[in-house]
Amino acid sequence: MRIAVSGSIATDHLMVFPGRFAEQLITEMVEHVSLSFLADKLEVRRGGVGANISFGLGRLGLRPVLVGAAGVDFREYEDLLREAGVDTTSVRVSETLHTARFVCTTDVDQNQIATFYAGAMAEAHLIDLADAHHRTDGLDLVIVGADDPAAMLRHTATAHALGIPVAADPSQQLARLDSEQTRSLVDGAHLLFTNEYESALLRERTGWTEEDVLVRVGTWITTRGADGVSITRADGLHLDIPAVPTQDVVDPTGVGDAFRAGFLSGLSWELSYERAAQLGCALATVVLESVGTQEYKLLSADLLARIGRVYGNEAVREIEPWLAESL
Repeated sequence: MRIAVSGSIATDHLMVFPGRFAEQLITEMVEHVSLSFLADKLEVRRGGVGANISFGLGRLGLRPVLVGAAGVDFREYEDLLREAGVDTTSVRVSETLHTARFVCTTDVDQNQIATFYAGAMAEAHLIDLADAHHRTDGLDLVIVGADDPAAMLRHTATAHALGIPVAADPSQQLARLDSEQTRSLVDGAHLLFTNEYESALLRERTGWTEEDVLVRVGTWITTRGADGVSITRADGLHLDIPAVPTQDVVDPTGVGDAFRAGFLSGLSWELSYERAAQLGCALATVVLESVGTQEYKLLSADLLARIGRVYGNEAVREIEPWLAESL
């Protein structure tokens, strides 16, 4: 399966606040917040949802096509993505702007406050997805992830016009999208990814019920943090996949992107939705135990051990041949 991943390419500035955000908020003053959190850790890492998902897919042996816009500072980042197996030919490199910046502070309860600067991402709408489709002799799936809203709408429309299945993954950009834009991104998608909060926000934005959404998409995948993942279809399929637990939580940034990479890799190997989600959950926990979204080490034996502990030997037997070939 040839997968194109459209979405942000960014540099992450990840900080840790050794306290609780909630303890600093005064209810009567929430309309006039002026807070400064003294962080005691800072990590500067590569990120962006498009790049994160592509990196994970590349590490699992696929050769994803990254479709996004980066800045004049992209060369070193591009080299690392290529080493991971990512096709970066369809990345637009701005002549004047820097790569997008994600600045995120995490407290001891894993709550996060973040700011995103678009930078070169503002040029993503200038990319024509059809060029990648023709260059690669045909794409089998296009992930439309969080990006410049105009780019998300253009890529969705182009994919539908070319008959390429779409995986809609609006995530953080739901806060920027209006009702009509959200409906355009979701309607007709082969797959829809949200987390629990985003699923509620998506229903609010579209004015659709869960049943309304399901008749418009193939499969709705909802990540639920430590509670795992739910998979639902209009034909009545409903799966609840437990998460792979860990006592070594380091940083939640990029965990959802890792799940998507594992899940889509599983589908490309023609595994069932259940097995694909189990692989995604195992990869998500690996990233949860790492600082940064692309700094993790990926070992077949480690992934299989995690899968076996939670999902049993049958899951290991079905997934192992694919991991042996890919890693």
